Amino acid sequence: MTTTTLAVLVPVLPFLGAAAGLLLGRAAPGFVRPLAVLPTLASLVLAVLVAARQGGGRAVDAVTELTPTGSVPVELALHIDGFAALVAVLVGSVATCVQIYSTGYLRDDPRYPSYAALVSLFTSAMFLVVYSGDLMVLLVGWEIMGICSYFLVGHYWETPQARAASLKAFLVTKLGDVPFLIGLLALATEAGSFRITKILGAVASGSLDHPTLIALLLLAGVAGKSAQFPLHTWLPDAMAGPTPVSALIHAATMVAAGVYFVARLLPLFQTSHAAMVVLAVMAAVTMVGSALAALAQDDIKRVLAYSTIGQLGYMTGALAAGDRGAAVFHLLTHGAFKALLFLAAGVIIHAAGTNSLAAMSRMRGLRDRVPDAYWTMTVALLALAAIPPFSGFFSKESVLVAAEHAATGHTGQAPGAAGWTVLLAGLVTALLTAAYATRLWLLAFRGRGAEAPDHGRQPVAMNAVLWVLAIPSLALGGLAFRLLPDWFDGHDLTPTLTTSVLGTGVALVGGIVTYAAWRHTTSLAARPPLGAVAAHPEGDAALVEAEAIASHEPAYGDIAHAPDPSDPGRLLLGPLHRHAAVGFHLDAVYTTLFVRPVQAGARLVRFLDREVVDTYVRGAGALPRVLGTAVRRAQTGNVQTYVSALLAGTVVLAVAAVLVATGA
Repeated sequence: MTTTTLAVLVPVLPFLGAAAGLLLGRAAPGFVRPLAVLPTLASLVLAVLVAARQGGGRAVDAVTELTPTGSVPVELALHIDGFAALVAVLVGSVATCVQIYSTGYLRDDPRYPSYAALVSLFTSAMFLVVYSGDLMVLLVGWEIMGICSYFLVGHYWETPQARAASLKAFLVTKLGDVPFLIGLLALATEAGSFRITKILGAVASGSLDHPTLIALLLLAGVAGKSAQFPLHTWLPDAMAGPTPVSALIHAATMVAAGVYFVARLLPLFQTSHAAMVVLAVMAAVTMVGSALAALAQDDIKRVLAYSTIGQLGYMTGALAAGDRGAAVFHLLTHGAFKALLFLAAGVIIHAAGTNSLAAMSRMRGLRDRVPDAYWTMTVALLALAAIPPFSGFFSKESVLVAAEHAATGHTGQAPGAAGWTVLLAGLVTALLTAAYATRLWLLAFRGRGAEAPDHGRQPVAMNAVLWVLAIPSLALGGLAFRLLPDWFDGHDLTPTLTTSVLGTGVALVGGIVTYAAWRHTTSLAARPPLGAVAAHPEGDAALVEAEAIASHEPAYGDIAHAPDPSDPGRLLLGPLHRHAAVGFHLDAVYTTLFVRPVQAGARLVRFLDREVVDTYVRGAGALPRVLGTAVRRAQTGNVQTYVSALLAGTVVLAVAAVLVATGA
C-alpha cells in the first residue's frame, strides 16, 4: 500500500468501528469490546507505518476535489509532515490505551456500547484533524470532536453535574468556534483556497490583506478548543465525565487540537506582532492562573484539569515565541504523562468506588491499596514537575529556551515582549506546577483524611495500561530531544544550561516548600484540638493561627468530606486560597456579564410576546367572535321569533313613514 492509502485508512477504521459498535451494541454485545479496541489498535499500527515512511522528510501531499463550489474549492487533502505523523502516533497510542482501559473501568456500565462507539468516532475525528490538508475538512473533524465531547462528558446524564458540564463544554467551545469559522472563511477568501499549503504560500508572498484580524479570529476558536483564558472554564467542570474520557479528550486529543492548528499555520500568526503578543499574554495568564487554581483544588481530577490548562499554556507560549517544534514536543510528552495521570486517578477512583469524582481529603492509605497507580503516578508527577531526567523536563525546557531566544532577539521569529512574557510566566508556573504536583502526591498517598472503603483490586487491563504509559513518561523526553529535530524542520531541542538551572531550581523550590508546608500542617493536625489551645501555658501561636483559619471554613456534617487538616495548599495560598478554589470567580463574572443579561433579555422578549403581541392577536380574533355571536343569536331557527321581528319591523317602518309624512 502507498503511504496515502495507509493514511486514509487511519481515520476510516475507527469510524467503521464506531458505526459497527452502534449497530451491533445491543444485538451482539460480545462484539462490543473487540469493535472498540481492534480498529483503534489497527489505526495506531497504520499511523506508526505512516510515520516510519514519512521519516521526517518531505511532506506527503495528496488531494482530490470533493465538489465544485463556484468559488473557493473544498478539497479532500492530506498533508503529512513530521509534526502530523508524530501527533497521529500519539493520538492512536492514547486512544488505544483508553479503549483497553475502559473495558475494565466501565465493564458493568450498561451504556458502554455507546460510550465505546463515541470514543472511536472521536478518535477518527482527531485523526482527520491531524492529517487533513484542507481547513474546511479539518473543521469537520473539529466539530465532530465537539459533539462527541458533549455526549461523553454527559455520559452520567443522571447526575445534574454531568448534564450541566456537557452543556457548558459545548456552549463555551461553540462561543469560540463562531469567530473561528469567520476567520477560516476570511482566510480562504484572501488566499483563494482552504488548502494549508496554498495558504502558507499566500502568507509567504504577502498577499493577505488582513492578517491580524484573521489571526485574532482564529485565536478565539483556539482558546475555546484548547481551554485557554478566557474560554477555559469548561474544562474543570468536564471532569464530571468518565475518567478515561478525561484522559483522551483532556490530555492528548481535543484540547491539543487548537495548539496543533496554530502550529500548522504559525507563519500566518507570525505576520502579525499584535497577534503574537495576544497569544503570549493569553498563554501567560492561562499558565499562572491555572497553576494557582490547581494548588487549591480538592478533587484530584480538577487538579489535573487545571494542570492540563496550564500545560497547554506552555504550548501556546512556545508558539508565541515562534517555536512550533518546542510546542509540539511538549504536546507529545504531555499527552503521555497527563493521560497516565488521569488513568491512574481513575484507578484510585475505581478503588474508592466513587464513580467519577475523588476528593483528596477522602484519601488515606492508598499507597498499599493501589501500588500500580502509586508508582506510575509518581513517575508522571515527576514528569509534570519537569524534574530531570523525566520527559516533561526536556519538553518544558525546550519551551523556556524558545522563550529566552525570543526575549533576547536571537531568532527574530516573535516580538521580544512576547518572549519575556512567556519566559517569566513559564518560570513562575514551573514553581507552582511542582508545588501542586507535590501536594497531590502527598494528599493522595500520604493523606490523613477519612479512609475510603476498599473495593478490591482493579482489573489487569487498567493496571497494564498504566505501566505502558509510564515508559514514554520516563524516557520519551531524553530520546526525543535528540531524534525529533529531523522531524521538526531541523530545529535544535537541546536543553541549555541557563534555563535548565532556572527551571529545575524553581521546580525544586516549589516541591521542597510544599513538602515543608505539609510537614508543618501535619504537625499541627497531630496536636491537641484547637479549642484546647488556651490550656497550653505557652500559648502556641501556630495553633492560634490555625484556629483562626479553621474558623472561616464551612461546616462539614460528614467527616469524609471534611478538608484534610494536612493540606499544604491552604497554608501556601493563604487568603488567595478561597478565590483560587473557584477559579478566581470567572464563572461568576461570566454569569454577571453575559448569562444574567441574556436571561433578562429572554424574560423581556417573553413578556412582549405574551402581553403585547398575544394581546393584539387575541384582539384580532375577539371582534369576529363577538360579531359571530350576535349573528348566531339572530339565527335561532324559531319561526315565531322571525314573524315577531318582521311585524315589529313593519310597525317601526309604518311609524317612521307617518312621522315623515307629518313633517312634510
